[in-house]
Amino acid sequence: MPILEFLDPDSVVPALRARTKKQVLQELSAQAVRRLTGLDEREVFETLLQRERLGSTGIGDGVAIPHGKLAGFDRLFGLVARLDKPVDFEALDGQPVDFAFLLLAPEGAGADHLKALAQVARVLREPGILERIRAARDASALYALLTHTPAPQAA
Repeated sequence: MPILEFLDPDSVVPALRARTKKQVLQELSAQAVRRLTGLDEREVFETLLQRERLGSTGIGDGVAIPHGKLAGFDRLFGLVARLDKPVDFEALDGQPVDFAFLLLAPEGAGADHLKALAQVARVLREPGILERIRAARDASALYALLTHTPAPQAA
């Protein structure tokens, strides 16, 4: 069973194009809405933007974990994106972000939301994982790295 059970193979974006933090959040919102039915893209974006106003979700080492809780949403959802070019995210260490992990949760998911954030952070702190993420060639390789499942073999 994957370590990040709220991430599925279709929720991996290997080359997200954005030039600013706001554009990253807009693109992540759009990508999430394409994969989930019943969500309003503007609501997702505003939720992420409000969270960023509290402090950057750029955790350092080129990683950001934008997250938020949505009313009427019923499960944890993860989406990962490797940015095609690093973006200033006002990260704690001042480094630009080239990898983002979006986490959406139901409005009442206090402990589950925090556990999921901790789980993502643990995976991304594993020795060598960020180098392997940056070297991964495609979405299936990124998914395999993040979930500790074997990458599908080309036929």
